[in-house]
Amino acid sequence: MAETVDIHALAGAYALDAVDDIERAAFDRHLRSCESCALEVAELKETVAWLSHSVGEPAPPGLRAAVLAEIARTPQERTPRSGSSRVSSSSTSVARWRRWTAAAVAASVVGLGVGAGTWAIMEQRYNAERVANAQFQSVLSAPDAKLVKGQMAGGEVSVVISPSHDAAVAVLSGLSAPPPDHVYRLWMVSGPNTPPVPVGSLEPGQGDGRQYIDGLNGATTFAVSSELDPDATSPSMPLVGKVAIN
Repeated sequence: MAETVDIHALAGAYALDAVDDIERAAFDRHLRSCESCALEVAELKETVAWLSHSVGEPAPPGLRAAVLAEIARTPQERTPRSGSSRVSSSSTSVARWRRWTAAAVAASVVGLGVGAGTWAIMEQRYNAERVANAQFQSVLSAPDAKLVKGQMAGGEVSVVISPSHDAAVAVLSGLSAPPPDHVYRLWMVSGPNTPPVPVGSLEPGQGDGRQYIDGLNGATTFAVSSELDPDATSPSMPLVGKVAIN
């Protein structure tokens, strides 16, 4: 009897480029219609990028036990999917990402070994990821969460807005790299007579990233600009693109 495979479960392997040609083609098609998997893949690829840096020094005492204890504290029960609810699907994506991150950190740190100094940096990054992920989850699991998507610069922008939390989450995936020495700057725009509010920037030269947005401030549009100054207070024109969020 043929085995039925949950295609959603391929997100981790897809992000790691660990699928065969048939699975890749099937998952590519799936991504075009599955909002939660698109968000999950973008987040997993970002995590994989910083987990790829390792050194071969002995791990400090107690590291293995500490990491495995953290995994034990991470809920392992899979959240049921609901094809009729965007919010439920998005929440499942975040839950899977949190479990995958904990497992990936364990495999990277315990399996390869890191020095005490490197571990301190990795621990700070991991703690920052946990805080950021808690912020993302609060928006994605909100009862009034709404997802909007748009295309720009050859890639896709997904924005989840929660008025009750007065917050949003933006995920940028596959945008072409900005010009040399430029960064993509992110903005919330309320109207023609109100200055755009900067809400963050991607890493230099990057077209993929995510941003927690604290405060909607009556915004009706999410916009992206290309800037020489990553702390620019007003966007350069023309914009790279924009997505209506109201």
